Amino acid sequence: MSTRRHAACPTAPDTARDDRGSGAIIAVFFAVVVLGLAAFIVDGGMAIAQRERAMDIAEQAARYAAQDLDEEALRAGGTVGINFDNCPARVAEFVGEVSLSSASVTGHDCTAHPPDEVGVEIVVTYRPVFAGVLFNTLQARGSATARADTGTPPAP
Repeated sequence: MSTRRHAACPTAPDTARDDRGSGAIIAVFFAVVVLGLAAFIVDGGMAIAQRERAMDIAEQAARYAAQDLDEEALRAGGTVGINFDNCPARVAEFVGEVSLSSASVTGHDCTAHPPDEVGVEIVVTYRPVFAGVLFNTLQARGSATARADTGTPPAP
């Protein structure tokens, strides 16, 4: 039995060597694209959640501040309003009791809307998951207004 060696066909191009690594480049490109989309989805969802959290805290703090009614006016039978002087302290007290695991309330403001409304603005600071490489922290703001329904004073 004899063995024959075949010479490589001189007219066939050597494409096997030219295509090496092209699949790896495509795989790396798509991996980067998928990671970018994942970062967008995760951090975008976190931004929405933190905004909702700031709104929730602002709503509850506004309700808490609006519950501080002027007792002297109530007992005197006059027009009952909110103690606006206590508003910043009441909001700070409520915010101090709120415990957040992945974020912190870094700012709050209380504005009076006489005679029976109070507005609260809350700033929540959080650190994004993927965008944390570019940004140290981000802020989400929420504001709400609460109205104390005091009714009309009874007729004498």
